[in-house]
Amino acid sequence: MDVNEEYFNNITTRERAIFEGAITMGALFHQFVGTPISKATAPSLENAIKQSLELQPAIEKIDVKIDLSKLDESMTDFDYTTLNGDMLDIKVYSKIEDILAVIRIEFIEELNYPLMYVEDIFE
Repeated sequence: MDVNEEYFNNITTRERAIFEGAITMGALFHQFVGTPISKATAPSLENAIKQSLELQPAIEKIDVKIDLSKLDESMTDFDYTTLNGDMLDIKVYSKIEDILAVIRIEFIEELNYPLMYVEDIFE
């Protein structure tokens, strides 16, 4: 079966690239926010996020950075905290045919919010 013809024939290749990156970003956020984390475990969590979500079709790569300074701000007396959106700087690169969409989440100080947005499109 041709998945593109069967299920995505009503959108453009550009829209599909954005769609694939955006649903991956949403899944990433809701799957990993709340995960217990410390400075010692941050690198392995970054790697787990990257490796697990790069398995999805259309995902070329994922860049993951967890802001360790934000860990210091919210550390508990038990030397760990939970991951939250303010700590994330992540780029999801999704590609359909010759279109590459870069979907990003990062904390925007002016908004006081971890914003997900389309950072770039390469056609």
